[in-house]
Amino acid sequence: MTDAPSPDATQPADATQPAPQPAPQPATQPARAAAPATRPVARSPRLLWLFAAFAVFAYVFDQLTKLWVTGTMTEGERIPVLPPLLHWYYIRNSGAAFSIGENITWVFTIIMAAVSVAILLQLRKLGSAWWALALGLLLGGALGNLTDRLFREPSFAMGHVVDFIQLPNFAIFNIADSAVVSSVVLICLLTLRGISLDGTRHTKDTKDAVEHDV
Repeated sequence: MTDAPSPDATQPADATQPAPQPAPQPATQPARAAAPATRPVARSPRLLWLFAAFAVFAYVFDQLTKLWVTGTMTEGERIPVLPPLLHWYYIRNSGAAFSIGENITWVFTIIMAAVSVAILLQLRKLGSAWWALALGLLLGGALGNLTDRLFREPSFAMGHVVDFIQLPNFAIFNIADSAVVSSVVLICLLTLRGISLDGTRHTKDTKDAVEHDV
């Protein structure tokens, strides 16, 4: 005969063991502060109107001055305005600045047309009044010279640009050239200050925060 099991033996083994305690979890790291959200692009009608106003101003001013020059001066004529600093000197330029590329006029026509289209495509990102000014001047200047390339003599898309502003030891230029140069200078300043086309501003602090997150 086998001995009768003792009362303790009839209990399951787990019943006599204390429930295991969960292992302590290491303290969680504090949640990293979320990076500040970038400001959404503000394509307000006011910015588009501002862009259009500067583009029209640069274009109309350029074309009116060229009409005045071609209507009152003969090609090659030179008129002192503020001698010796400023003269009106009427020439027709088949090339770019400093008469570069005089034999490939059609190339500059294509380049200016492409620049004009590229500017219009960037308008969907426009969120800054300063960028509206810069792009407006750039478009107005590009269209001003493009009009000369397309419609002035000697033929379509091969026209010569009217230049008449002469400064000492510098290329002879026009209002469209001035608008383009002014826009490029402004774009460089905006880029150096960290102001994007959509109006957001990138500073050293935000750059450091992005690098830390990475």
